[in-house]
Amino acid sequence: MRISQLEGKRVALWGWGREGRAAFRVLQQRLPSLPLTLFCPEAEAAAAREETGAALTVRSEVTGEALAAFDVVIKSPGISPYGEAALHAGAQGTQFIGGTSLWFAEQAAGDGIVHDTVCVTGTKGKSTTTALLAHLLRASGARTGLIGNIGLPLLEVLAPQPAPQYWAVELSSYQTGEVARSGAHPQVAIVLNLFPEHLDWHGSEARYIEDKLQLVTGAAPRIAVLNAADPHLAGLSLPRSEIIWFNQPLGWHMRGDVVHRGEQPVFDTSHTPLPGRHNRGNLCAVLAAIEALGLDAVALAPRVQDFRPLPNRLQTIGTREGITYVNDSISTTPHASLAALECFAGHRIALLVGGHDRGLDWHDFVAHMAHDVPPVEIVTMGANGPRIHALLQPLADAGRFGLHAATDLPEAMQLAQAALGGQGGVVLLSPGAPSYGVYRDYVARGRHFAELAGFDPDQITAIPGIGIA
Repeated sequence: MRISQLEGKRVALWGWGREGRAAFRVLQQRLPSLPLTLFCPEAEAAAAREETGAALTVRSEVTGEALAAFDVVIKSPGISPYGEAALHAGAQGTQFIGGTSLWFAEQAAGDGIVHDTVCVTGTKGKSTTTALLAHLLRASGARTGLIGNIGLPLLEVLAPQPAPQYWAVELSSYQTGEVARSGAHPQVAIVLNLFPEHLDWHGSEARYIEDKLQLVTGAAPRIAVLNAADPHLAGLSLPRSEIIWFNQPLGWHMRGDVVHRGEQPVFDTSHTPLPGRHNRGNLCAVLAAIEALGLDAVALAPRVQDFRPLPNRLQTIGTREGITYVNDSISTTPHASLAALECFAGHRIALLVGGHDRGLDWHDFVAHMAHDVPPVEIVTMGANGPRIHALLQPLADAGRFGLHAATDLPEAMQLAQAALGGQGGVVLLSPGAPSYGVYRDYVARGRHFAELAGFDPDQITAIPGIGIA
């Protein structure tokens, strides 16, 4: 649906975060006479009224009947379409879309393709991968937009002048279906990996995977760049798209620390600034996408040396009294915590895990910890901390690792420092769980971690390269 198609319809906004504000501004600019109603919590209602004046009717009570009074509801990404109110209104004919859908519909050319646009999704590593893609495209001399879930809503960059030559767009599982519903087709779409996540939003693991894959199954990109090593992707058939596989011997793949293009060794990643082996493996996806755009990926690969890692993603924030503090606050799945742990093999580690409990299964994490693990002290915390602690207790009793229980991050930090016993090592915040209920988001959690370690949080939070450059 294009913005012009909203003319004459009954339209509401649902959510007043940055995405909701961006949608409001665009509609005010494009359709100034369109009446708008905003649904948001009472805590946000006063601010919304102050910001918008009489241009917006604000309602704090959200019910299915209230939503059903509108033809179209433009909702913020964090609001699930599977909730009771949305399902009720949807059954009455209300259409739910997001800013992602509007942006893609506006950008599509006459053939339906959003040319020179690369979309990136995946459970783990998508932000770093998208930023790395933008970095290498800019290294080619191309003006490039780094936008999306990484921290810049799409509607904030709807029609920039001059327009970038390329768009690098990160999409969460909340947004991938929006691309399919827009009717547009990305030129290139990358899917890195799939692990269970956001089950409270999607409702089940099966629906999470289905929604995530909408970027390639529903949106039908011209080219899909897929991870051959991921079991959910390896058997995928996409009759409407050309598939380029990475992480397999005929394509871009890793052998040890060296990136190969088929049999051709291209670049040794062992001294790159990319945090974690999984991110170095994702470089293969980036190079495959760059090549799909018609650029010389082999020549651009060494420019990864100039890349600045993103905050909150295996971010070393500093060393004090022999202890190195690593902020991986964006880790919201047990698999991400395992990947973080692997990065510090050979070090003494105090690992901080736990947070908001959204029902993810930690048994794979426990099974891994039963075998080859580095010397580690595990500190559980947060709402799901007791559940994780109980699963790990038998292994701790058997002497596999130290295990400690904390109620919150400050106590967890104290226990981690004490567990390392003044002998140095790494305190690794890789919680494998969201921050909801305690912090506004993973960024706020990472900032608190930095403060507790004695560092300035303002120095760790800026995202390099976001926007158009």
